[in-house]
Amino acid sequence: MPPRAELPLGVFDSGLGGLTVVGALGRVLPRERFLYLGDTARVPYGTRSAETIVRYSRGCARVLVERGIKALIIACNTASAVSVEMLRAELDLPVLGVIEPGAQAAARAAEQNAEQHGVLAKIGVLGTQGTIASGAYPRAVSQISSRLEVVGQPAPLLVPLVEEGWTEGEVPRLAVRRYLTPLIEAGAGVIVLGCTHYPLLRGLIEQEAAALAGRRVPVVDSAHATAAQVEDWIEQGRIEAAPPGEAALLNELLVTDLPASFEAVAGRFLDGTLPPVTQIDLTSG
Repeated sequence: MPPRAELPLGVFDSGLGGLTVVGALGRVLPRERFLYLGDTARVPYGTRSAETIVRYSRGCARVLVERGIKALIIACNTASAVSVEMLRAELDLPVLGVIEPGAQAAARAAEQNAEQHGVLAKIGVLGTQGTIASGAYPRAVSQISSRLEVVGQPAPLLVPLVEEGWTEGEVPRLAVRRYLTPLIEAGAGVIVLGCTHYPLLRGLIEQEAAALAGRRVPVVDSAHATAAQVEDWIEQGRIEAAPPGEAALLNELLVTDLPASFEAVAGRFLDGTLPPVTQIDLTSG
């Protein structure tokens, strides 16, 4: 196996959405290599029980570790909500989920928003049913500040809309408005995209949130926040930096089902040339 510094960063998600995290990572860490696993046979995770998500996460992590990675990024809010501590305890490498960085970015945005408008607004989270039910964002934000309140809203239609490519037009706009309305009415002044699919709807979410609130509402993308956190960990020496030279964004792309469909849609999430998509079996996970 190559020296640890030359190993890729391992990233897994229940499907396509984690590619938004890979894209954000590639923009701030162009020297790093990435190994991605999308568990497309069992997507979505958001409707599964916590016990099932832990089992799925353990299986995904095992595959990536066996192939050789130097750190693991859980690019799925639902899996991050219930599996990150377990994987940190079990794996002998750095493990980062998307919720902690997203919560930190949301807290900063809420404080900055309060300075501008004189009111400390609530943080609204759009997410899958599993992420919202877990209470992971309220817990993460409470560890940062006891002054900040979090309200959550499950948005189950947004993932299939993104995967079907319906990111513009009246149908996604109406769905986004339907999910944002209770958050804005509850006093949310910052919106967190609590699912890695949602950045592809960011423009619509920003427009509808502003229309409902009557002013601009900051929207926090946990993918960008996670990439910034990984960059910090590399600068701190918690993850070994890749040697000089520019790497391909993705060195290997794994899925558990429908590789042709995944490859056809993946271009919506990432720019540039993708490696061939390889199907693997996770029946033991």
